[in-house]
Amino acid sequence: MKTNTIKSFLTITLAMFIISVAIYFFLIPSGVITGSVTGLAMVLAKITSLSISTLTFVINALLLILGIVLIGKEFGAKTIYASLLLPLFLAVFEKMYPNNVSLTQNAVFDMATYTLILAFGQTILFRVNASSGGTDIIAKIVNKYTHMDLGKACTLVGLLICATSLIVYDIGALVVGALATLANGQAVDYFIDGFNKKKKICILSKEYEVIQDYIMNTLKRGVTLYSAKGGYDKTEHTELVTIMATNEYKKLLYYLQESDIEAFVTVSTVNEVIGTWNNKKNHV
Repeated sequence: MKTNTIKSFLTITLAMFIISVAIYFFLIPSGVITGSVTGLAMVLAKITSLSISTLTFVINALLLILGIVLIGKEFGAKTIYASLLLPLFLAVFEKMYPNNVSLTQNAVFDMATYTLILAFGQTILFRVNASSGGTDIIAKIVNKYTHMDLGKACTLVGLLICATSLIVYDIGALVVGALATLANGQAVDYFIDGFNKKKKICILSKEYEVIQDYIMNTLKRGVTLYSAKGGYDKTEHTELVTIMATNEYKKLLYYLQESDIEAFVTVSTVNEVIGTWNNKKNHV
């Protein structure tokens, strides 16, 4: 349990570093307002006497409380940690790269790069039941209670915030912010689907026991054996079926080739695996 906790927080640290890179090197130089808490704070600052920093703090605090109540304390603790890392990383970047100018020299390219990098970081956080705070908390709540895809939930929340920009900004700001929000939602779903996809592998081989041993004791994956019969020669076979990640499948394929094992292998993509698949098999 302790090892898993350390791994989760290291993963959150990596994800927040990625998100911080997206914000500092691409969002800030672009000057575009997106569907985020900061964007909402910028709108509210125009119609109140409060500063953007104060509004951002208040909104984030309220959303964090909401997240703890509706999602759980574990989610809240991880999100607090992530929220603290963002200003820390940004402060480091400010010291190291004080003259922050656009790397692409184009606001559209900046936003496109920001959107992709941000979505990748968000996906990593969502996979360990965390978020970077702000609107991600609302998206996580919407996902939990409506089962809407996380990407679509991010899009919905972001578009609602973008709509508020019409109060103080022109239609151009709304269009750019909305497009960036839509792209971010699509990118989040794309990355989540990519992380969730697995390989289902069916193997027919006279040396199935050797292959089974490699899968169970080296790759630490489960195996199911089926009795099969050849339609042409009526020969009895044992079919080996397993599900594994893409990188594990590549290791298995390499092993079969290097060991010169004769086998008939079929591979299909599984979009999602539900259950105890993520628990590695520990065989004695």
